Amino acid sequence: MTDTDWRHDRIGSAHRGRNPTVMRRLEAGFAAFGDRQFLPGYSVLLTDDSAVTRLSDLPRPRRMAYLTDLERLAEAVERACRRLDPAFRRVNIEILGNTDPYLHAHIWPRYDWEPADRVRLPVWLYAEEFWRGEQYAPSGRHDALRAAIGEELDALAAPGAQSATIGST
Repeated sequence: MTDTDWRHDRIGSAHRGRNPTVMRRLEAGFAAFGDRQFLPGYSVLLTDDSAVTRLSDLPRPRRMAYLTDLERLAEAVERACRRLDPAFRRVNIEILGNTDPYLHAHIWPRYDWEPADRVRLPVWLYAEEFWRGEQYAPSGRHDALRAAIGEELDALAAPGAQSATIGST
């Protein structure tokens, strides 16, 4: 298997420790750093079972574990992005499944510095150049953010960890 083959089997390569986007193994999936970082901190929660194509395929206990992992990753992205960029606004969470046939969820950080004609719209309306341009591929300039998301995932997994957003307005 070559180093580029992981893109053709993201879940299998994650299980084998060969998917370089994986930040952490969670209870029901893998927290992965997104392939494009035009919105820095973009992350994906991959299911840990490539046969699962939709949330409803999971038995309820596994479904709840996946959704708990999703909430944890979304909060980790929120905490890390808020800490590192004062223009952070919020995260958007989406489970689409229109392109890749396995269950996965997108966590998109949104920022005040986004163009006015995009900041309030779905991220999918960004031009093709953002999705294909190599300037948006993860690189060393994203190492601190990726590490911060991992640290937040660890902190949120700690016994007694409590959501910072509970009770906030």
